[in-house]
Amino acid sequence: MSSTPTDDSGSTSSTALFVGIGFVLLLSGGIWFIRPWLHGIVYWVYTTPLLWLGIPICLGFGVTIRAKIGSGSTSSIVVICIIGLFALSTVSGTFAANTLGQATMADSQSIDQLHNTDPTQPRILPESVAGRYASNTLNFPKYQTSNGDITIHNGTPHWSYALSPDGTWNQLARQQHGTVMIDMTSQNATVSTTTGDLKNGIGTAFYNNYRWHLLKHEQYLADYADPFMVLHENHQYIAVPYTKPQFHWTPLPHTTPKWGGVMLVNETGESTDLSPEEARNHPALKDQKLYPFELTRERVTATKYRNGISNTYTSHEEEIELAPVPGDGNDQPFLMSTTDGPIYAVAAEPYGDAQGLTEIWLVDARTGQPHRYTPDESLFGPRKATDYVRQAARKTDWDRFTPSEPLPVVIDEQLYWQVRVVPTDNSGLAYIAFVNAETSDVQEVESTAAVTNFLENTDVPANQTREQNNAESTAPPSMIVKRVAPNGTVVGTMTIHDNESVQIVQNNTTSN
Repeated sequence: MSSTPTDDSGSTSSTALFVGIGFVLLLSGGIWFIRPWLHGIVYWVYTTPLLWLGIPICLGFGVTIRAKIGSGSTSSIVVICIIGLFALSTVSGTFAANTLGQATMADSQSIDQLHNTDPTQPRILPESVAGRYASNTLNFPKYQTSNGDITIHNGTPHWSYALSPDGTWNQLARQQHGTVMIDMTSQNATVSTTTGDLKNGIGTAFYNNYRWHLLKHEQYLADYADPFMVLHENHQYIAVPYTKPQFHWTPLPHTTPKWGGVMLVNETGESTDLSPEEARNHPALKDQKLYPFELTRERVTATKYRNGISNTYTSHEEEIELAPVPGDGNDQPFLMSTTDGPIYAVAAEPYGDAQGLTEIWLVDARTGQPHRYTPDESLFGPRKATDYVRQAARKTDWDRFTPSEPLPVVIDEQLYWQVRVVPTDNSGLAYIAFVNAETSDVQEVESTAAVTNFLENTDVPANQTREQNNAESTAPPSMIVKRVAPNGTVVGTMTIHDNESVQIVQNNTTSN
């Protein structure tokens, strides 16, 4: 009896094919599921079009060279291509900043006077102090406050916080439990808490997180800004402004960010994608800031390229830089309530060591429309304002206190810097100093009523000023020494009392 040999090669090939297909499908499904975790790298590649063109060119170049001179130089070619791509990406980033800066200058409107500050909505409480108030008054052992931001609540600006799970176990097992609001128009800890779980909240595990939900169910190729809490008709919402890339192909491929709209997430986890116009008309977002904070800062910063890239790296003519400001955990732009609505205010100094005020940018917090104010006279900026506050309080222990968040406030078209002085542990608010940006005069006040009176250009009662409550200032100075610039501007003052003297020392040191 003879037997016919069996050919198993066909079945083996079929099995391998099915296994391969299954593996690819499983891998694809896994990547699709975890795509929110991959958003950073995917978005970076998507918004760097130079890579799309550079990688194929490098591959083609490498294949050509290898075919001509052999495989020995393949690794060198790969290294050269990688270095070249990163170098070109840096150059492309410079072109992107230049494009954004030029567009911002073109979109901005020059104004000859600043918007008056709304005295009914003074910004008194710094974010660092509000954060301490929020945590100190919290009575929920399984939760903590997170993501401090500004929200208009009942017509008044508040610092808002998410009531997020505290600790790894609670983050895995619990949802966001509510919202904490702190009135920023008062020095006192005026705290209100709204409870109620949010299906997709802030500070939770990924499967209960708003960002995971947005990247899974809403626009993936978008850059979501910091969220903030909104209360409307006894309901809680998470508002998330976002930007989308705008592509430019010359002189090198690059992208610039553009405001795309606002995602609004409700308590049940449902999200609504609102265009800028739809967001402004949505009842839950009435009076809220909508334009992204980081986009405002990025656009104003990019205007240093207003005279071109070469000027920015050579002569620096008319180049500006954002003024660095003191403050724990908060920086420009500052959201201010004005008689013309909420605006982001950004103070700019000349490039370099100068601390004078070159420009103040006012960006509409609901539309993003930028305005640019250039003073006609010499004014000093926020950094110098904090120096004058230190000089005025001669006996304050500045190892225990620090000036914080110098805000530009305008009273009858006169610019002041509103400086809050806080303990280094942010446990409260010591006092507030208003510094005249033209004369450097300092008015120190200690009460909320005094701040309102000052913003209303009303005489501050004597019992509301800090001088009347501080023995160091009861006696008037016997002499005031002023340091005057060549153009006549007073750039510094010093008060001399009866028990003090003045010494002027000539500096004979010469430099080589």
